[in-house]
Amino acid sequence: MATAAEGIEPKAHDHSDKMAAHSASDVEKLSTPPTGELQRKLSSRHLQFVAIGGTVGTGIFIASGGSLAKAGPAGLLLAYIFVGTLVYSVMLSLGEMATYLPVSGAFTQYASRFVDPSLGFSMGWIYWFSWATTYALELTAAGLIIQWWNADLSIGIFITIFWVPITAVNFLPVDIFGEFEFWFALIKVVALVGFWIFAICVNAGVGKQGYLGFKYWDSPGAFAPSDLAQGSVAKFVSFWTVLIQAGFAFQGTELCAIGAGESANPRVTMPKAIRRTFWSIFPLFVFTIFFIGILVPYDLETLTAGGTNAGASPLVIAIQLAGVSALPDILNAILLTVVLSAASSNVYSGSRVLVGLAEEGCGPAFLKRTSKRGVPYYATAVTAAMGLLAYMNLSSNGGQAFNWLLNIVSVAGFIAWTCIFICHLGFMRALKAQNIGRDTLPYKSWGGRGLAIYGLTFCAIITLTQGFTAFVPWNTEDFFIAYVSLILFSVLYIGHKLITRSKFVKPAEADIFTGKFEDEISETWEESSASTWKKLMNKF
Repeated sequence: MATAAEGIEPKAHDHSDKMAAHSASDVEKLSTPPTGELQRKLSSRHLQFVAIGGTVGTGIFIASGGSLAKAGPAGLLLAYIFVGTLVYSVMLSLGEMATYLPVSGAFTQYASRFVDPSLGFSMGWIYWFSWATTYALELTAAGLIIQWWNADLSIGIFITIFWVPITAVNFLPVDIFGEFEFWFALIKVVALVGFWIFAICVNAGVGKQGYLGFKYWDSPGAFAPSDLAQGSVAKFVSFWTVLIQAGFAFQGTELCAIGAGESANPRVTMPKAIRRTFWSIFPLFVFTIFFIGILVPYDLETLTAGGTNAGASPLVIAIQLAGVSALPDILNAILLTVVLSAASSNVYSGSRVLVGLAEEGCGPAFLKRTSKRGVPYYATAVTAAMGLLAYMNLSSNGGQAFNWLLNIVSVAGFIAWTCIFICHLGFMRALKAQNIGRDTLPYKSWGGRGLAIYGLTFCAIITLTQGFTAFVPWNTEDFFIAYVSLILFSVLYIGHKLITRSKFVKPAEADIFTGKFEDEISETWEESSASTWKKLMNKF
């Protein structure tokens, strides 16, 4: 008996040790994201402010001045509100897909899965080129902002100075990068809210102009008539001409979905991030445009001077008209942080699009390689290298080529939004064909098919008609500048279709499962070690 007991006791002890070792291994495996791939460390707060960081930039702080001169205060306000409805539709369509399938590159992969691999290829590459080029534009803008204080300094100096740290930040682990973007984007929000307070005070009569009210809506007027038409049609034409510029300002709102592959518990964080992102950016833009319109007359020559530093900002112009001398320098410093934050988001978004393209086989496989802490270093390096295009501004003929790149950025946003709606319609067809009810999705777009069709229709119309001024009278150069991005998109699509002979995806065969995030794993990653240990022990 003693011998038998002695024989049993060590076995029981060995089993306990093995169970403990096995459990500890499982805890570590389940509670830590895998190495060598993107890691889910971004909260809804991070995703929201990464999108704000990429969206709130020179479009609202500087380019809105030129738009005011073209459309007038009422025309510009209506343009921003209208484009805002399209953005809202985009966010709802994205939310439904990104919450169900939170994959790298988000909608660039959805196009290949739900519609057509050629659409995914062309959409993904032009979208990446758009953000990579925007990085160069923001670096240039940063140098021009510095020239506000000393015009004799070369822009090239500051392109180099800013390129190095902004690129370096993107090689940090994604949670640290998320915190960096949070605080920088917060500066933008505070600056715009501060401008609202300033505008209310000036409008009430604090500035040297006295009480304003809607003085400038009466004279020179609420709408700036176009030279291409007469009467009410001229006002509509002016409104239509600034839609593409309003779209450029809103471009980047969709970035919260780009980070879906790195979001912690996407079933919870993605819907929050998408709702909060839109309802953060939309009021920021609409109220800012409204206050600019009541403080600055649209016929002011400074608005059309073509500058890209603080002197061309309608916010600075409003401050100068009010007779405040100290604020322009302060706002210029804030504008510098605005540009640098946007530049950082550009590199992040572009690199994640490259990862998504690589995972879908639309780009070199090495682009999806990551460090042990989940940083796609090859994709980040390739995207950051595009920022060096900013040096083109130093050459005598570089400005014209750079304007072409700028137009690619502006129109590519509408092309991407159009493709997102197409993806959403394809996603809904696939769900129906595979007998999956939309009511079972973790997040459902309340507008459904109708809202997606509304967004698709107007985004496509704006994309096709935004260069109409090149036709009256005909101007070949203006035509190519307006439609170069659409031409590039078509070449990429047709080229990929001819080379690969890809076919449209049948709804019943669409891949709507690869990358689907499981709730159990999501919960495990967010639980504490003690809670996870208890859960695993209960399985034994």
